[in-house]
Amino acid sequence: MNALDMTEKKKTDADDSRLVRAAKDGNLAAFERLVTSNERRIYGLARRITGSDEDAEDVTQQTFLSAMQNLSSFRESAAFSTWLTTIAVNAALKIVRKRQGLPTTSLDEATKPDVDRRIPHPEYIADWRQNPEQLVQNRETRRILDSAIAELDPGLRAVFLLRDVENLSVKDTANALHLKESNVKVRLLRARLKLREKLTLLFGDPDHRYLPAEHNNHKISHLTGART
Repeated sequence: MNALDMTEKKKTDADDSRLVRAAKDGNLAAFERLVTSNERRIYGLARRITGSDEDAEDVTQQTFLSAMQNLSSFRESAAFSTWLTTIAVNAALKIVRKRQGLPTTSLDEATKPDVDRRIPHPEYIADWRQNPEQLVQNRETRRILDSAIAELDPGLRAVFLLRDVENLSVKDTANALHLKESNVKVRLLRARLKLREKLTLLFGDPDHRYLPAEHNNHKISHLTGART
C-alpha cells in the first residue's frame, strides 16, 4: 500500500469511526452509510472466497446483519472495516467448509494437513514478459488472476485475500482467521508461490528463468498490492 492509499485508508477509517459512534447512538442513517461504503468490498471478498454469486450475496447480508446486531460490542480498537472483514471471512469460510463436508469451526480443518509445512518448489520461475503494472490493468489478466486465486486451497486463499488484497496486517489476518502469525506468514508464502508458478505459465518469459531458491516473489505482489 503506497502513501496515497494509506492516507485514503486513514480518512476512511476516521469517517467510519464517526459513523459507528452515531450508529451506536441509534442513528440508522449512519449505519446505512456504513453499509453503502463497505458492501461492494465485502461482496467482492465473499465472491472470491466462495466462488459463488449467490453465496456472496448471502455472506454480505449475513455480515451486515451480524454487524448491526453486535455493533454495541464493537470496541473500536480496530478499524470498523477490519471487524467487518473478519465477520465476512468467517461467514464465507463456513459456507466453503459446509460445501466440502468439513467441520465449520476451524480454518485448519478446512485445509490439507501439510498446508503449513510444505513449501511448493516450482520447476522454474520466469520473469514477466510485461511490466506487472501493465498486466494488472488488463481486464483479462485480472480475470485470470481471480481464477488462479479461486483454485487455491481455502486456507491459503483466505490468507492471501486478507493480506494481499484487503491489505490487513499479519496480526489482523491472524486474528480474523484464528491462526498464529507464523502460520499466516507460511500460508501467504505458499499462496504467492503457487500463484506465481501458475501465472508464470501464461506471462513468464522462458528466456529469463530463476531457480526457486534464487527467486523472490515481489513481482506477484505488484499484481495484487501485496506486502511482505
